[in-house]
Amino acid sequence: MSNQTVLECRNLSKSYSEGPAEVNVLKGVELLLKPGERVAIIGSSGSGKTTLLNMLGGLDTPTTGSVWLAGEELSALSEKKRGLLRNRALGFVYQFHHLLAEFNALENVCMPLLISRLPIVEARQRAKALLTRVGLKERMYHKPAELSGGERQRVAIARALVNEPKLVLLDEPTGNLDRNTAQTIQELILELSVSLGTAFLVVTHDPALAQQMDRILTLENGCLIPVVKDVSAN
Repeated sequence: MSNQTVLECRNLSKSYSEGPAEVNVLKGVELLLKPGERVAIIGSSGSGKTTLLNMLGGLDTPTTGSVWLAGEELSALSEKKRGLLRNRALGFVYQFHHLLAEFNALENVCMPLLISRLPIVEARQRAKALLTRVGLKERMYHKPAELSGGERQRVAIARALVNEPKLVLLDEPTGNLDRNTAQTIQELILELSVSLGTAFLVVTHDPALAQQMDRILTLENGCLIPVVKDVSAN
C-alpha cells in the first residue's frame, strides 16, 4: 500500500448463508482512497453499502480479500491492535448519532481522546475547540436529549474528527434530518473536509451530498461502479 493511500481494499467479497443458499453481498470490490479525497457510495437499499462500510472500518470481516488502512492490513491485526488503529486513524458518523445519553456534548467528544490516553485537560481543550468550530460553543455542556437532531449530528461529527483521523466513514449522515438541517450538515462536512485535509467516504441516498464529493461510486450487484458526476450540480 502506497503512503499516498489512506484506504485500499483488494478483491473484497462478502457472502452469507441463508439456509441452503449462499447470498453474495459483495463481489471482488476494489477501492482506493487518497489523503483528503472525498468519495460517495450510492446504491439501492439492501445493496450492501453498510456491509461494505463496516468491513472498511474493521467492524466486520470479509469472506475473501483484504482491507488496508493507513498502511496496515486489518485482518493481520489482533482485535486489540485493530481497535487502536480505528481509534487513531478512523472516525465514524452514522445516520443515528450514537451519542452516550448520560454524558454532555463535551464529554462525548472527549471520549476518543481519553481512549487514546490523552491527558484530560488537553482532551477537553481539543474537544472544546472542535465543538466551537462546528457551531456548538454555547451547547457543549448540554446532554444529547437537550440538543436538536442537527446539533446531535454536529457533536457526532466533532467526535469523529477530534482525533484528527486520516479518514472519516459516514453512513447516511443526513438521512435522519429535515432538508434544511441536512443542508447545513452537508455544508459543514464539506468545509471540514477541505480545511482539515481528512479523507471522507460517505454512504448516502442524498444526491446533493453525493454530487459534492470528488467521486461517486454506485454499488450494484455487489460491485462498485464509477458514476459520471453532474457538473451542472456544482
